[in-house]
Amino acid sequence: MAATGRETMPGVLMTGSECAPFAKTGGLADVIGTLARELKNMGCDIRLALPFHRVIKEKYRAQVKHLVSFSVDIGWRSQYVGVELYDWEGIPVYFIDNEHYFGHAIYCGGNFEGEQYAFFSRALLEALPVIGLDPDIIHANDWHTAIIPMLMKIQYGLLPQGRSKTVLTIHNLGYQGRFNFGYAAHLLGIDDKYFHQDYIEFHGDANFLKAGIVFADKLTTVSPTYAREIRMPYYGEGLDGILETRADDLVGILNGIDTNVFNPAADPLIPYPYDASSLAEKKKNKKALMEEMGLEISLETPVIGMVTRLARQKGIDLVMRVFDEMMHAGIGFVMIGTGDHHYEHFFRGVAHRTSNRAKGVTMFDDRLAHRIYAGSDFFLMPSMFEPCGLAQMIALRYGTLPIVRATGGLRDTVWPYNEHTGEGNGFSFDHYNAHDMLHTVRYALNIYRKKAIMDLLRKRAMEQDWSFTKSSLAYAKLYLLTAPGNPSDF
Repeated sequence: MAATGRETMPGVLMTGSECAPFAKTGGLADVIGTLARELKNMGCDIRLALPFHRVIKEKYRAQVKHLVSFSVDIGWRSQYVGVELYDWEGIPVYFIDNEHYFGHAIYCGGNFEGEQYAFFSRALLEALPVIGLDPDIIHANDWHTAIIPMLMKIQYGLLPQGRSKTVLTIHNLGYQGRFNFGYAAHLLGIDDKYFHQDYIEFHGDANFLKAGIVFADKLTTVSPTYAREIRMPYYGEGLDGILETRADDLVGILNGIDTNVFNPAADPLIPYPYDASSLAEKKKNKKALMEEMGLEISLETPVIGMVTRLARQKGIDLVMRVFDEMMHAGIGFVMIGTGDHHYEHFFRGVAHRTSNRAKGVTMFDDRLAHRIYAGSDFFLMPSMFEPCGLAQMIALRYGTLPIVRATGGLRDTVWPYNEHTGEGNGFSFDHYNAHDMLHTVRYALNIYRKKAIMDLLRKRAMEQDWSFTKSSLAYAKLYLLTAPGNPSDF
């Protein structure tokens, strides 16, 4: 798996807490799974290492090959480690098995979640020489595996595993993995000297994500704008200072979407497939969505859709603040999402509040999500911050014009329509302000009345490339620059 020089694609072991199609709670899983497939298609020796979560074991137990069993020390306990191998479309997937840690939910919360992923990180690193795996790059994702770069540098530097370089991708800086230092140090045998602001210490705690930021050889995040934003206090979640010191090693690589799953021309979850040359079929999807949701509006009424996690980050407060004014502007509204209770309560009541001109569904339904992407005219995504965002790219793929706040990946993918130049593929506003959002919604509704412009924008959106191809090329270049033995080795 070792590379011999810049001309050879390095061997990469990608790891994280979840990966589609095996286990998924959010966009992290989609990104890891899609990126791995794209890298394989490019000829990269890509492998995956994942916890053998209960939801994975229930489905794949009979399909894996047991490689080895051994024990590792976590705190005062010696814990079983099983390594199971699965061939996923030519990508080797190594599942780390332990019923105590992975026989429950993917994320258990509290100190136990820290122990879950401390165990996983230790077990993975100890497994490498046992199974004969010598990756050039270990690619960690978010706080759950961010302790790996630190362990590599402070504990494995003189061992065989120490040859590997590390890349850490920050998908959302808001989730950092903070625990009592004594607890974390006891689990992983971390020397007290690292309880320092230059290393793992953060406001009196151990911070796993900070450890990765400090010790990883290269850092990435999921859009160019977010890579700049997180070096500022407003977006930096307290880590902007340390990120600024690593600015030369931090690169923003825009995520993509799985364009096979999200393909309006061949989507089995929508009633009328269509492409940029058959937008009349999109209108049939709108009619079907209205009927399914019980929207009592005319077919000519513009429909705004949302597919979202109901959390403050997603700008839900802005929507609630001016919801009645949006409805008075003459729209239909559909939303599917789950999250904070008070947000769910609000959206469950919008049908009654608007005489069935709006509908909120507070449960997960992938089929309905696809139909909202296909059947809506606009897609509202007014995030407070958005590292990348996939929903706006999916909406663009379906010719549903996004209305977004220009932050993070939303700024990098949605360009506001300019009536003077004709440029743009959607609508955006800069300030996190409900009435700025409302003004942009009203502007989009004015453009909706101009069919020729709407058709032009829809076609332009659908013809853009939102696949992971560009992203995978950028990651491959980064791996080449980072791999051992290359001129840029540092």
